[in-house]
Amino acid sequence: MERTNAIHEGKAKIIYATTDPNQVIMYFKDEATARNGEKRGTIQDKGIINNKISTYFFKLLKDRGIPNHYLGTPEPRDMLVKKIEMIPLEVVVRNIFAGSLAARFGKEEGTPLSMPIVEFYFKCDELNDPLINRYHAIALNIARLDELNEIEHLAFSINAILKEILNAKNVDLVDFKTEFGRDENGKIMLGDEISPDNCRFWDKDSKRKLDKDVFRHDLGSPEEAYQEMLRRLTE
Repeated sequence: MERTNAIHEGKAKIIYATTDPNQVIMYFKDEATARNGEKRGTIQDKGIINNKISTYFFKLLKDRGIPNHYLGTPEPRDMLVKKIEMIPLEVVVRNIFAGSLAARFGKEEGTPLSMPIVEFYFKCDELNDPLINRYHAIALNIARLDELNEIEHLAFSINAILKEILNAKNVDLVDFKTEFGRDENGKIMLGDEISPDNCRFWDKDSKRKLDKDVFRHDLGSPEEAYQEMLRRLTE
C-alpha cells in the first residue's frame, strides 16, 4: 500500500493518505512533547519502538475481540490502519493514583484506586484538553449516550486485557489514554496508538517508570525506558 499526501500532522505522528481511500498510514515520529507542548525534545528511535509496541497491543486486542483500526505494519515507522472518523475525546483509564489525578485529590503517587475509573477529556489543544463528563459530551454533540456507553465498555475491557498481559511482564499498568472513532457503518473502534507515550508503565518491584514520564520529569534516559518496555513485551 503506497502512501500519498500528508493529511494531518500531530505531536507524535503524521497521517498519510494512501491509494486506498479507506486506509491511511500513521508515521511514528521521534519527537517528544510534554506539558501541552511546553517541553520538546527527541527520543532516539521512539517512533520505531512505539510502532512495534502499538502493533503488539493492537494484534493482541484484536485477537481478544476488541475492534480496532490496525491493518498491518509495512515499515518500521509506518502502521497501516483503517480510516475512521475520530471522536474528539481522550479516554483515560486509571488504576493507580499518578500524575494529574494524584495532584487533583492530594494522593501520593502509587496509591492504588479501589476500582478502575474512566475519565473523558475534550480533545482540543487550544483549551488544554479539559476534563469533561458524559453530559458535556452529549450536549456538545461529541458523542451519543449509546456511543459513550460502548466506549466505556471497551475501555474497561482493554484495561482488563492489558493488565493481565502486563502482570506477566512484571509491569503495573498505572493508567493509559485511548482514542476511539467510528467506521463507515458507525461502529465504535479503538484508534490512535498504545505505547509508552500515552500509558504509564511501572516496574512492579522498583516502581521504575518505563514511559514518557522519564522524559517529562527528567528521570534518566527515556531511550532506555522505551527500549526496556519493548524488550519486556517481545522477549
